[in-house]
Amino acid sequence: MGELEDAVMTRVWKWNRPVTVREVLEDLQRERSIAYTTVMTVLDNLHQKGWVRREAEGRAYRYEAVSTRAAYAAALMNEAWSQSDNPAAALVAFFGMMSEEQRVALSDAVRMVQGPGENPGENPASAGDGRGR
Repeated sequence: MGELEDAVMTRVWKWNRPVTVREVLEDLQRERSIAYTTVMTVLDNLHQKGWVRREAEGRAYRYEAVSTRAAYAAALMNEAWSQSDNPAAALVAFFGMMSEEQRVALSDAVRMVQGPGENPGENPASAGDGRGR
């Protein structure tokens, strides 16, 4: 996603409701000079890429995010990780770049995905009754 696409999607995600080109334009114009047709083209491109859906309203459209910003970030991380020739090394390097707050969030996320009673590295065959059965 390009810089302008990200600026537009940031607003769509933040507002969390169907938006018009005019609404996005007026908000973007607080930061930069930009034309209505530029915002319209960006939203159309985002629609073509599947990031927003649109519904006709009179002669215009209302645009709404298809997924969350978190899902977008996850897709970017997954894409980058899957392109590595050494995924484990890529993860180690990524973890090394994380702040303490990000590492805590990662730890919390791993616990949520694992669910109750699961321990990292535990052998599934020996889980349960503690006797290896």
